[in-house]
Amino acid sequence: MLKGHPKGLLVAFFSNMGERFGFYTMMAILVLFLQAKYGLTEEQAGTYYSWFYFGIYGLALLGGILADATNKYKLVILLGIIIMFSGYIIMAVPGLSLTITLIGLFTIAFGNGLFKGNLQAVVGQMYDNEKYAKVRDSAFMIFYMGINIGAFFAPFAATSMRNWFLRSKGFEHDGSLPAMCHAYLKGELADVDTFQALATKVSGTEVTDLTPFANDYINAFSVGYNYAFGIAAVAMVISLLVYVIFNKYLPKKERSHAETNDGSQTVKMSGKPMAIPLALLTGVVVFFAVYFISAMNFDIAFAFGLFAAFVAWIVQIATKEERPRISALLLVFLVVIFFWMSFHQNGLTLTLFARDYTLKAVDPFTNIFFNLESILAFIGTVAGFFILILRKKPIEKAIGAAMLIGLGYLTYYFVSGYDSLNPIEPEVFQSFNPLFIVALTFPIMGFFTWLRNRNSEPSTPKKIGIGMIIAAVGFVIILIGSLNLISPHSLQYVDEAGKLQYNPVPDSSRIMPYWLINSYLVLTIAELFLSPMGLSFVSKVAPARFQGLMQGGWLLATAVGNKLLVVGSFFWGKLELWQLWAIFIFVCLLSAVFIFTIMKRLERVTKDSM
Repeated sequence: MLKGHPKGLLVAFFSNMGERFGFYTMMAILVLFLQAKYGLTEEQAGTYYSWFYFGIYGLALLGGILADATNKYKLVILLGIIIMFSGYIIMAVPGLSLTITLIGLFTIAFGNGLFKGNLQAVVGQMYDNEKYAKVRDSAFMIFYMGINIGAFFAPFAATSMRNWFLRSKGFEHDGSLPAMCHAYLKGELADVDTFQALATKVSGTEVTDLTPFANDYINAFSVGYNYAFGIAAVAMVISLLVYVIFNKYLPKKERSHAETNDGSQTVKMSGKPMAIPLALLTGVVVFFAVYFISAMNFDIAFAFGLFAAFVAWIVQIATKEERPRISALLLVFLVVIFFWMSFHQNGLTLTLFARDYTLKAVDPFTNIFFNLESILAFIGTVAGFFILILRKKPIEKAIGAAMLIGLGYLTYYFVSGYDSLNPIEPEVFQSFNPLFIVALTFPIMGFFTWLRNRNSEPSTPKKIGIGMIIAAVGFVIILIGSLNLISPHSLQYVDEAGKLQYNPVPDSSRIMPYWLINSYLVLTIAELFLSPMGLSFVSKVAPARFQGLMQGGWLLATAVGNKLLVVGSFFWGKLELWQLWAIFIFVCLLSAVFIFTIMKRLERVTKDSM
């Protein structure tokens, strides 16, 4: 796998594993934590969630500027790891106010901004060496796969910690209860009988007073999540140790004499003192234009205003020779915005869908995929099967057969011990994306290699366009599964006294989890066509002096897309579910059409950069 690659690639993705662990911990539980702890609505929680993810990626622009200006990429990365660790420590403390929690989230986002884009830039620098240039795309695929190994375990660790703490307080888990507890305490719960029955079920004894139960369950539920954030902090320590001990294998970028002494070869204003004022003016104009177009939505207007300011600034400070490459990157960034707006619904509306619209309990076979020990055994069984049929050496076939038989029996053992109905947690759905990344990276790399050997491999920009089409298919799957389900807005009404009343989703509107799992599968294929290919495209096309900055620009575009996540939470309680998913289908297809219309331009710039 790593043959022909520098040693620093392994160091990079092990260093990034802690960040991925924390990222997927947040993706799995952040919205659920905010709602459980503070009683926020989906729209309110979605707003905080989108600001957090905007910060994670948007601050990467600051990190890129800092690294490019100082040329100390490795030091900036180190500071990022330490700051992220501090943020997770804040989040691990129980009982904090919403304000302090938001400070903790900002700390994580700031540290991530220093870390993420610059580590990607360092990976790209390793492949600036002609010796490794031909395997750049596969390097980013391997990097992308490796960092998601830790991400696979994060949702399981988070739910295990939350469930352990709930049980220590005498409760079992039920994802729909925190919202019902808050509604009951506010006097807004219409179906108290269902609440009473669930309270008795999770307590294991008859609950006679629902008020103390509601307070106790909310507290236990949210504190369990706090301890899950603590696990993410431990993961950051591991990444820190790996980075400190082995960062010598990462390249130390040095500016040439010309880059150091010629003002036109630095990331300064290149003799254009009006670059910043004009960029700010552009950002302000775009802000107000989007503000009024979006019915005075500050969040969306701010995101697009910031992106417009970045575009205006980078175009002005680029030289005439650099502008074709810069403009090509900016056009790809525009497409990236709408991909991440759609894809990262997996941590917002798709997580809400997992909590409210998938079955709470599943049959023994389906339960394989919601328990860590059984899914690992199942993965090993499948791996053994493919080793047996694909490898040629007798010893390898023997190993494959042993895995198939041994782990297959272990899977059967687990399944035979499950009940006819087994409770599942919505957070675990977030493990499927990293699992599919790890499982599909090699097949997709092999497919690209097969095409390359026949001179038929799509260009990097074309892979990005294909990825957008595949993403649309992913949302088609969940759209079909959502047909005829009751919509969130139908569950809330104003009673005769003018008071808002809340009802939980009825069991008749809960579907098999395979709809969501298959949607994640297709979206992951789209991600592998787009995200690592985009990172490779940026590292390949970006001018040398803008490496960190343009990686930051990629992440800024991702940040804008993440800010647009509020589109999902805003319409969650206003549209039919199928209409909500149709928005993302339309956006992905429109983006695909756009990138294919500029394909020749992108491919020409890619070829000129090699």
